[in-house]
Amino acid sequence: MPIYNAPLNDLGFVLHEVLKVQDSALPGYEDLTADFTSAVLEEAGKLARDVFAPLNEVGDRQGCVLENGVVRTPEGFKAAFDTLREGGWTGLDCDPDYGGQGMPHVLSTAVGELSVASNMAFNMYAGLTHGAYSAIHAHASDALKAKFLPKMVTCEWTGTMNLTEPHCGTDLGLLRTRAEPQDDGSYKITGQKIFISAGDHDMADNVIHLVLAKIPGGPEGVKGISLFIVPKIMVGDDGALGAANSLSVGKLEEKMGIHGNATCVMNYDGATGYLCGDAHKGLRAMFTMMNEARLGVGLQGLGQAVVAYQNAAAYAQDRLQGRAVTGAENPDGPADPLIVHPDIRRMLLDQKAFVEGARAFALWGATMLDDYKSTGSKDADGMLSLLIPVIKGYLTDKGFDSAVKAQQVFGGHGYIEEQGMSQFVRDARIAMIYEGANGIQALDLVGRKLASDGGKHAMAFFEMVKDFLKDNAADAELKEQFLDPLKAGSKDLQAAMMYFMQAGMKDPNAALAGSNDFMHMFGHVALGLMWARMAIAAKAALDAGTGDAAFYKAKLATGRYFMARILPETQLNLARIMSGAAPVMDLPAEAF
Repeated sequence: MPIYNAPLNDLGFVLHEVLKVQDSALPGYEDLTADFTSAVLEEAGKLARDVFAPLNEVGDRQGCVLENGVVRTPEGFKAAFDTLREGGWTGLDCDPDYGGQGMPHVLSTAVGELSVASNMAFNMYAGLTHGAYSAIHAHASDALKAKFLPKMVTCEWTGTMNLTEPHCGTDLGLLRTRAEPQDDGSYKITGQKIFISAGDHDMADNVIHLVLAKIPGGPEGVKGISLFIVPKIMVGDDGALGAANSLSVGKLEEKMGIHGNATCVMNYDGATGYLCGDAHKGLRAMFTMMNEARLGVGLQGLGQAVVAYQNAAAYAQDRLQGRAVTGAENPDGPADPLIVHPDIRRMLLDQKAFVEGARAFALWGATMLDDYKSTGSKDADGMLSLLIPVIKGYLTDKGFDSAVKAQQVFGGHGYIEEQGMSQFVRDARIAMIYEGANGIQALDLVGRKLASDGGKHAMAFFEMVKDFLKDNAADAELKEQFLDPLKAGSKDLQAAMMYFMQAGMKDPNAALAGSNDFMHMFGHVALGLMWARMAIAAKAALDAGTGDAAFYKAKLATGRYFMARILPETQLNLARIMSGAAPVMDLPAEAF
């Protein structure tokens, strides 16, 4: 069975030595002392290792089953969900007015990594509930919030998001689900939704669906979409459960991965629903939680990379195969461990450099979400909105790539199901697709986010990098190994942005054809910034003689690898971008 151990030292390092959350003036951050976060993460790590991780393979092998209209989850899932609820983990960063603990989202993100790495399919039940909670909390009436949120915070009731229809994925303007107004102020919801994760299961007393639908007579296209709260079981004014609503699970999808999560076709046959927010403003209501949701999906890419890397590193240390070309390093054994071979080390360092940089990037993004939620900072919201397509797209693309490399370390054994590496690869693959496919993330980044507020936030990012380089230029060793590579990557990114501004005005395809490369280039630079910040923190600790010297030395060595071997990929990205639209668009459609 695969192993999983919570990376507690690394999480503590990022939170307290790199981001220095304990020094922040943001509300709630005064509670984030090293002792407090360590205690929380240690308990979350035990839960992930001892309860969730052992069920990961069980969920993959057993999957979910639809029996007499009810979805049955894999063996052990319900008991584990009860344990999750009893510990209060589901309401960690939720509003205390509805039973939450009110902690900052950055702590919830750190805990979330542990949960999603240990069992991604299981994590989704609570994760999707949190997304539905956020949308209701932001947009529903006080009466609806009082009726639904307390039991969603505790996950006594879980939640879903219903967007996609059989004929309608990204282009939501085509959706057909309709909502007929009723005399009592409710609506009758009729239509079919597909790919609904956690659409039904046996672990909670109720499932609260958030459904996009159109009210007859409303505007055409996306301007006519409204958001509705549609419970599986009707809820009385006193909070008691009543009769079943008029909805059902049509089928369960058979998927490549995340078998432990029920992906449902949902049929609504005049189901009672309640308007969440304003009529015809459903997309605005749904998209208020998109930054949070896409940060969560980026965390899924990171999480699968983390657990796959842990297993690959352990295997490479243990598996004996061949001899080091420079001479035997295990002379008393029949062969040397895989770790001595340069190509194995290359694959492992690609993974290690990614997961540690991505962890810092995701937690940094979570601090911006906290800033916006607690202070209403438009600058924080703008910067996070700029970075979210990168967090979602880059982290899931590279997370899948890392899982594949981890599988490759195992050789033929990585292809055998009993080793568990196949599941990490299969589970990671969906994160590149849902919550906005990564091609859409790239288009959003280039087509919308770069120009948002007159390009203010993109320029603020470059200024932040420039100021960081200037403020830390005095250390010659750090400058050569970390700052100069970061400066070169940032210049490549700026050159690509200038190309889009110049060529894109004449031919929009010139920009869009390079959008995927730009998203990855941005990801490289963002992780380069994180690695430079981590290098400064690690060197400061070594200079001060505090902490685990081996940990900090390994951090610097891994960072040097990223700067020397991964960050220069921006040059390739830039070359592709500046080739323009012609290589992509010239081939006639009929020639494909």
